[in-house]
Amino acid sequence: MRRKREKGQAALMGRRPLSVRLHRSGQYYLLLLPAFVYVLIFCYGPMYGLQIAFRNYKMSLGVTGSPWVGLRNFEMFFGSYYFPTLMRNTFTLSLYMLLFSFPVPIIIALIINELKGGFKRVLQTVLYAPHFISTVVLVGMLTIMLSPSMGIVNTLLCHFGADPVYFMGDPGFFRPVYIISGIWQDMGWNAIIYIAALSGVDPALHEAAELDGASRIQRIIHINLPCILPTIVIMLIMQLGSIATISYEKIFLMQNDLNLEVSEVISTYVYKRGLVNNNYSFATAVGLFNNLINVAMLLVANTVSRKVSETSLF
Repeated sequence: MRRKREKGQAALMGRRPLSVRLHRSGQYYLLLLPAFVYVLIFCYGPMYGLQIAFRNYKMSLGVTGSPWVGLRNFEMFFGSYYFPTLMRNTFTLSLYMLLFSFPVPIIIALIINELKGGFKRVLQTVLYAPHFISTVVLVGMLTIMLSPSMGIVNTLLCHFGADPVYFMGDPGFFRPVYIISGIWQDMGWNAIIYIAALSGVDPALHEAAELDGASRIQRIIHINLPCILPTIVIMLIMQLGSIATISYEKIFLMQNDLNLEVSEVISTYVYKRGLVNNNYSFATAVGLFNNLINVAMLLVANTVSRKVSETSLF
């Protein structure tokens, strides 16, 4: 009866005029207003410029005054000599990042959740701190530490009789250095959401399992992990939804002529070809193509997740 009454009240609220609903819940709508305005201006407003991808954009002519060229910019990108290399490098790096970096925050959160006292707070601070290091400083640290002449890593290698290695210039080391440094920088920060999810686990479940003789590992596997599984699935879907997008700053700073064959990705190519050379139409077309891939991956991952685990974004 209570559920029917609540549904009836919800239906009645839905039929009330907008002015009445605004009067009754005006404060809540007011709290939503800044976020709504932000999304409207900075997310939906720039979508007006997507038509640049289908034009030969000239700043002097404006968006609507520039001549329409249809799919020519997309054809230029798809027919480019670099297209297969860009796609391979982008998706290889994204998949490696997903494979190696995604589980680490979950493991960190499970470990931190089991700790008590001051050591837990110290460990959290130590793990969160690298996230606030700027990308420029991080790459500078990598360059110094991996330097073949004065870097600490090569100093240790030479101490054990090995030859120095130019890590930043060797294409074989570019992806490991990028991934490992990314894990170190973001694992603590990305673990926050899982720590928050673990705080909602009912302590009575652990007490009952402990009385039944379950070990700590067994309680983590059979209680903690199932409880945060919906959060893990949602985070996985969101990460798959950005699989074709790799921030260009770090890659651009780590990039040089020696590792270009594996470090050139879509975002760096767009920066060089589109923005540096003022070819804004081409840059917009490639960015639109990139986002369409992300949207497709998001929809596929969300559909599969909804059918398999009944957990999804929408």
